[in-house]
Amino acid sequence: MKTQAEKAPIIPLKTRHLAQLPAHVLRPNYDRSALTPGIVHIGLGNFHRGHQAWYLHRLMQAGHAMDWAIIGAGVRQYDAVMRDKLLAQDCLTTLIELDPSGSAAEVVGSMIDYLPIEQGNAALIAQMARPEIRIVGMTVTEGGYFIDPATKGFDAAHADIIHDATYPETPRTAFGAIVAALRLRRQAGTGPFTCLCCDNLLGNGDILRQTIVSLARMTDPALADWIDAECSFPNSVVDCIVPATGATELALAHSFGIDDHAPVTCENFRQWVIEDAFCAGRPDWDLAGATFTDDVHRYEAMKIRLLNGGHQLLAVPGEVLSVATIAGCMEHPLIGPFFAKVARQEIAPHVQPVPDMTPEAYVALIHARFCNPKIIDTTRRVAFDGSSRHPGFIVPSIRDGLRAGTPIEGLLLVEAIWARMCAGTREDGSQITPNDPFWSDLTMQAMKAKDDPQIWINMRQIYGDLGQNDQVSATFARLLRSVWDDGTAKALADYLAG
Repeated sequence: MKTQAEKAPIIPLKTRHLAQLPAHVLRPNYDRSALTPGIVHIGLGNFHRGHQAWYLHRLMQAGHAMDWAIIGAGVRQYDAVMRDKLLAQDCLTTLIELDPSGSAAEVVGSMIDYLPIEQGNAALIAQMARPEIRIVGMTVTEGGYFIDPATKGFDAAHADIIHDATYPETPRTAFGAIVAALRLRRQAGTGPFTCLCCDNLLGNGDILRQTIVSLARMTDPALADWIDAECSFPNSVVDCIVPATGATELALAHSFGIDDHAPVTCENFRQWVIEDAFCAGRPDWDLAGATFTDDVHRYEAMKIRLLNGGHQLLAVPGEVLSVATIAGCMEHPLIGPFFAKVARQEIAPHVQPVPDMTPEAYVALIHARFCNPKIIDTTRRVAFDGSSRHPGFIVPSIRDGLRAGTPIEGLLLVEAIWARMCAGTREDGSQITPNDPFWSDLTMQAMKAKDDPQIWINMRQIYGDLGQNDQVSATFARLLRSVWDDGTAKALADYLAG
């Protein structure tokens, strides 16, 4: 009897091997050697390769956008690992859509190069200064935009920002590199480019504008004025659940007959809603399913409040109760119902409908998406960087509830469980390894809050002035004491029964 390897040989992912892939694997039908760059994208994680790169690839499959190929970039040394993997396979990515009814694989070919990762970012600056680059995109996580946690304005005191203002020709950050490239373009008369944020931030284009213009103003006010007037920063909504890649995902690529060292798995749902504000042209992403609109903010609020906020409702208690995945949390007899009740009763009432979608229908949609058992999305990944995600995803709904006089108990309960999580242990006694850029400080505050809950809710960088609200303060204190004294499961059960 033949072995599995003999039945289905594993083909190394290379452009020259595309014709050898199994017939059921979709692959580029366009000539990749004829592609020319139009986009530099900074932050080549799984999300970008399963979302923005896929939309462009689908345009290319239809014979469009051949002059808009992506050049990848990163500014941190750990990006070099991904660069090596992708260059070794001609910047191709196997994208595997996971659906309960079956899975499908497609090789995405819209990326054609990955710039060197180097101190000073010379190669990145030079590439962005080239006239054919008309869009610079970014996925650098919600916490990467140098936002002052107290004022929500630009954090000019951050060490990396001080460095980039002091040494503007050899910056550390992506934003410093963008400013340096735009300085060269202005001097050469090349013109501006569009800066396109693809991170989960409310008003993400406005935030990106704030960061870049503010940094430029620290060294060159005239350049800052030019960037502000000439460059565009469209707001956008990006949505697709894309888990991290590990041994399971590598093996899954093998099951399709592909030796891919950086495959991406994702759900079979995507959404990309974009303001049509591009100063130097754009691909016709709408032909691949994206939505251009002048009313991005309603889409933003629906997605960030319900999906991203809903993710925290699941991942935080899931982490404390040792439930490994989001799908597992949905199956849990307490966590899944907790998500459903809070989403429907405490978040949805403050979310406006968008064309063809009410908040109630959206809750039903994400409920089905979160339940997908084939998406191995870990609670740890979703709970990561809570110090950025809770202020953006949960706290605004608390404020809306206070203004409207509607329930906020479930929202405050997830904050109490997050405080319990940040103490660094699960209820089974296992350790939670650091999972936030400010983990050590959060852990210290969480341990103090065990005896004095007010300490946690007084963290202004997370909650602003909410700690001064008597209703918030009293309710949070009661819930945190319940979580510590009686356990998370009992606190969830009490909320559901109440």
